[in-house]
Amino acid sequence: MAEVVTIARPYAEAIARLAKEQNTWAAWSDMLNLAAAVVADPQMAAVIANPAVSSDRAAELVLAVCGGKLNAEGVNTIKVLAENKRLPVLPVIARLVEEMKAEAEGALEAHIVSAFPLNEAQLAGLVDKLAKKYGRKVSATHAVDPELIGGAVITVGDEVLDASVRAKLADMAVTLQG
Repeated sequence: MAEVVTIARPYAEAIARLAKEQNTWAAWSDMLNLAAAVVADPQMAAVIANPAVSSDRAAELVLAVCGGKLNAEGVNTIKVLAENKRLPVLPVIARLVEEMKAEAEGALEAHIVSAFPLNEAQLAGLVDKLAKKYGRKVSATHAVDPELIGGAVITVGDEVLDASVRAKLADMAVTLQG
């Protein structure tokens, strides 16, 4: 995984620099997410990986499926990635650009997984606490995983805050075995 990120980072940084200079974060976000979804499709991934398919043909196929929703710079990005045999890393590039966009906007993305559904007030309270902890604006996604038994697992960037009952039981089991 680190190797893929190493390959994707220079492309993401170039796109982020361009998006920042031209204030086109939203357009790049839309284009990259669309193109990443196209490239991640199993049928398209098989075509891209096929050595019998030329780089130009792979780029043409991706652009055709995107249906003209990419601007000239987006089209050029797809062509450059295809030429360098880097189309498969497009989903990672898209993710890195989203992270850079959030950082440029002073925002953090948090993913909250709780054992039970949270109402809007509970979710807002958690987001508020995270914003105070990190000193930045936080936007959150929420999912439910009953296997947590109780509590929540919050992921912010590379940091995971595990306050689930499942994790506490696992810690207790390790302590009792040792």
